[in-house]
Amino acid sequence: MGAIETAAEFGGRLEAEAIRRGLWQTNTVVFIGDAAKWLWNLADQHFFGAVQIVDFYHASGHLHKLLDLLFPTPEKFHEQKPVWRGWLENGEVQKIISNGKLFSRQCKADRKRIGQEIGYFKENIGRMRYAEFKQKGYFIGSGVIEAGCKTIIGKRLKQSGMRWSLRGANSIIALRCSELSGLFDESWEKRAA
Repeated sequence: MGAIETAAEFGGRLEAEAIRRGLWQTNTVVFIGDAAKWLWNLADQHFFGAVQIVDFYHASGHLHKLLDLLFPTPEKFHEQKPVWRGWLENGEVQKIISNGKLFSRQCKADRKRIGQEIGYFKENIGRMRYAEFKQKGYFIGSGVIEAGCKTIIGKRLKQSGMRWSLRGANSIIALRCSELSGLFDESWEKRAA
């Protein structure tokens, strides 16, 4: 089931669904997010001890921003990009941080923004051990989940000219989620009771 709801409500719903799907029978729980602090708080609260992974494509976007600031000429940017991307793919985030600080000293770009991007990597260094995660067979991207949300919810609710009340949107979301997850009959039985 899905809904438009608060982070606290979402956390409870996510934990309940994980339990329904066998959370307590697994040895390892992996939690992938885009590095928003509220997500990690939710992971800590509802999935204590889970392996936390920053979505690789979000991290790549931040790396792109950092490189754009550090190397404003296209030639230098394209020369450096494969090296830094290799560090990210290998989970060598400390190299990104160290080199980012080193090059920022020589850079005329906005140092505050450079500092913010370096801070992003510092704060999430333990969640970016991508080589290790891939070796263990973990997903490092949330694209499948985001595509599912776009297909199941966005495709229905965001059509041209549509306007929804919160109650109406949540009703359609619940209906689509129960139908597409194979829980349609079960959902109606619960609703009737």
